[in-house]
Amino acid sequence: QEQLVESGGGSVQAGGSLRLSCASSGNFYGLSCVVWFRQAPGKEREGVASIYVGGSSTSYSDSVKGRFTISQDNAKNTVYLQMNSLKPEDTAMYYCAAHSLCSWSPSEYSYWGQGTQVTVSS
Repeated sequence: QEQLVESGGGSVQAGGSLRLSCASSGNFYGLSCVVWFRQAPGKEREGVASIYVGGSSTSYSDSVKGRFTISQDNAKNTVYLQMNSLKPEDTAMYYCAAHSLCSWSPSEYSYWGQGTQVTVSS
């Protein structure tokens, strides 16, 4: 059974960096778009970065634009999220999800990983 597996989370100080990985055991279910979402305690899940798998089109939320970079390694069926200049407000559980079209609405996604925790201390 195909699955998405996130890794790379951890605890860093403000201003630090982390790189998250989203590995697909298949080919992202043959779907076109992979999105990184995050959810902090008591808050709604929000999309922060998206990429069209096999293409070059990316998109970012205003909250991370200029600090986060989404990329892919098609040979490894892996999508990455490079997070620089991290802030305490970036603290959340980060999830990757796959869908046929890129959307910021989490309800449209059927395939999710288990999440990886990112904690940024001030």
